[in-house]
Amino acid sequence: MLIKTRGIVLNYIKYRETSIIARVYTERLGLQTYIVNGVRKAKPPGRIALFQPFTLLDLVAYTSRQGGIARLSEYRCAIPFSTLPYDVHKSSVVLVLAEIVGRTLLEEEENEPLFNFLHDAILAFDQQAAGYENFTLGFLLELAGYLGFGIESGQEVTTQVALAAAAPVTSTSGGGPAALRFREFDHYFDELLRDPAHATIPNGRVRRELLDVLIRYYQLHIEKLGEIRSLAVLSEVLAAE
Repeated sequence: MLIKTRGIVLNYIKYRETSIIARVYTERLGLQTYIVNGVRKAKPPGRIALFQPFTLLDLVAYTSRQGGIARLSEYRCAIPFSTLPYDVHKSSVVLVLAEIVGRTLLEEEENEPLFNFLHDAILAFDQQAAGYENFTLGFLLELAGYLGFGIESGQEVTTQVALAAAAPVTSTSGGGPAALRFREFDHYFDELLRDPAHATIPNGRVRRELLDVLIRYYQLHIEKLGEIRSLAVLSEVLAAE
């Protein structure tokens, strides 16, 4: 059976000589895994670019009642990006968020509100020319609501992270004992929950500390989230701000 759907690429792995296995979050089928044949061939060039993280696709996919890995009949870029592949800051953000989303979305079923949130947020991020420094934090705060552990206040985040630690929390960003700064973090998280674009976070170092805390909060709620390997790339970009 063939079905038409929109999709958001999360990641892929190489398969055999010229193919890939791609994980795609779809509008009508939820999380799906597809074998895409011949996409790594030299000709025609550029097809692998369609399976970079967060690429928005229009798909015609084979489906099966048994589930498992399926195949694509057709695929094309739904909306070409203007900035995400070319801006170092934005591409670093995409790597981190795609890794987190890829580890948190596990359902093979339709979830239209979640798909629309992801689709619209990605598109808005691509189109923003300025004022997107806090996008990562704002995205994760809003995503938590769609994942079932919505955040209502900054204190909710910092309290849970502090209570989960057997000893005072130390920031992995080298900013000293983070527990002593949680009141400050509460304020910033509250600002981000209200209006991420106008939060008064002073610099990249503080954003990195807030991201450390927020990822720890995610790890408390998603057992298999684990270490975010791409975070080191984004940390370097934030440190340069």
